[in-house]
Amino acid sequence: MPSEEEKMLAGERYAAFDPALLAARTRAKRLLHRLNVTEYLLTDTARSILTELLPHAGENLYIEPPFHCDYGANIYCGNNVYFNVNCVVLDAARVTIGSNVLFGPGVQLYAATHPIDAVVRQTLELARPINIGDDCWLGGGAIVCPGVTIGAGCVIGAGAVVTKDIPAYSLAVGNPARVVRSLA
Repeated sequence: MPSEEEKMLAGERYAAFDPALLAARTRAKRLLHRLNVTEYLLTDTARSILTELLPHAGENLYIEPPFHCDYGANIYCGNNVYFNVNCVVLDAARVTIGSNVLFGPGVQLYAATHPIDAVVRQTLELARPINIGDDCWLGGGAIVCPGVTIGAGCVIGAGAVVTKDIPAYSLAVGNPARVVRSLA
């Protein structure tokens, strides 16, 4: 029988208050607290915290605190990724971020979601992976919803709410986000 974590990562309904998942989120919160009170992020201490919190991150990951995530272990980053202040990554499913990706202030990536059925929602949750290609820039306050893929080379305008996949080399803006032009 699969664990609740295995169900979560497989996109199946899972019990978020499972003791193992609670422990994993508590671990992440402790690391986030340490990271978010670190005065200077280019220290060995800050790098050590980031390595423990985000073990699947490439080189030159830089996060301006405060930063928030559920687990950290489900975030996979390429090289040269920058998160500005107040970013949130709800990584109940895998969140894959390419190389050379910039996140403006307050960007939110929501892999976590909930069942539509109210009775089921009382006890079970869902998650869908998010994929962001190389060389993307997400403007301040952008929100990426569960299950979305943003292709390489995209620019997502400030405040956009990305509810559907965005093709590579596109400029997308608005709520819901829509492609307004090609960047190819």
